[in-house]
Amino acid sequence: MIGFSALRTFGVILWVAAGLALFAAPPAPAADFTPQQRQAIEGIVKDYLAKHPEVILDALQGADASMKSGAPDKAAAALAAYQREIFHDPANPIGGNPEGNVTLVEFFDYRCPYCKQVEPALESLLRQDHELRIVYKEFPVLGPASVTAAKAALAARKQDKFDAFHRAMMALKGQIDDAAVFAVAASVGLDIPRLKRDMKDPAIGRQIDANYALADALRIDGTPGFVIGNEVVPGAIGLDDLKQLIAAARKTAARKTAPRG
Repeated sequence: MIGFSALRTFGVILWVAAGLALFAAPPAPAADFTPQQRQAIEGIVKDYLAKHPEVILDALQGADASMKSGAPDKAAAALAAYQREIFHDPANPIGGNPEGNVTLVEFFDYRCPYCKQVEPALESLLRQDHELRIVYKEFPVLGPASVTAAKAALAARKQDKFDAFHRAMMALKGQIDDAAVFAVAASVGLDIPRLKRDMKDPAIGRQIDANYALADALRIDGTPGFVIGNEVVPGAIGLDDLKQLIAAARKTAARKTAPRG
């Protein structure tokens, strides 16, 4: 998966291509280009990129690799530094067994198709593993409707409806806009006028901002993203792999708490 930060380099690539195209144009200040000259330059850029698409891919992959080259070390440092924020922030909803012996943290967006893809595996884990604790990190990265959904989910906690709202949103198919969010909220019995008032609570906005900052520290730049024990796992992951990571985290935790002879 190419991260969002790498995709932002696409604009730089076009800028560089445009710069190359300028060598083919008559020397003149940019402000002096005629409409015909600008059109010619744009044509050169488009033609070059059409004939050499590998330039874009190479640049994106190179930028992504460069940004991720130190990511494991930085993520490991963040894991050590932000244990409370990752695993024990009371502002984040908790699923499964609150006293479970292993914790899985999920950064997710209700509009993310990959989050919906992995949701059945998480539900299966909760049914099978009664010592599993899940921390839900609202991480709305896919536009304003995602932010609305995240705020509604956090506000739903005040009516003891987070679990119902979360499951219904994850099961929702098709385009999600604000109207769809509130329709789902009504379908699970939420008081909509109260929900909308609660969504304006500044604490909810601060919590989402805190999740953004934490994801950045952990080098999670897309959804879903997971933290399991000492592992940061970006992207969708299957049930068997989740089980293996949870088992490894459980063994590590057991070793730490075992009495020393």
